[in-house]
Amino acid sequence: MHIVNRELLAQVVGEAKQNPRQRKNFNIHVSDSSRCHRLLNAIEPASYIRPHRHLDPEKDEAFILMGGRLGIVIFTDAGEVAETVLLSHGGGNLAADIPHGVFHTALSLESGTIFYEAKAGPYLPLREEEKGTWAPEEGDPQVHDYLERLRKLFD
Repeated sequence: MHIVNRELLAQVVGEAKQNPRQRKNFNIHVSDSSRCHRLLNAIEPASYIRPHRHLDPEKDEAFILMGGRLGIVIFTDAGEVAETVLLSHGGGNLAADIPHGVFHTALSLESGTIFYEAKAGPYLPLREEEKGTWAPEEGDPQVHDYLERLRKLFD
């Protein structure tokens, strides 16, 4: 049995802070080929997850906030913001289920943000049609400004 406790959350958050990408997964599932993926995902405010979607009808994603504040942004196929949701223990929204086929990203709105994520496996790299090509790629110099624009949606 796997137990998620405050010590494990603190460990994964600490590892995210030390990681150059400012995020860290702690996989509970056995391998990338597992049919069901369950993981802790710690993400710091400087981390960038390029908007993407999962076209496989089995790849809906569930996020359950464990700590911090997480902004979720849903986009149209053209990259326009369609919806925003704030997950926060102070605000009342604690979880979100993102349907397959929907472009989305998640961003940390405070240090120490960590969520439990569940989705169907196996892990497969995103195909070109699953990437939000209208958003900068990770490592692009425009990432910082793009992240700031997204962050302002939650001010």
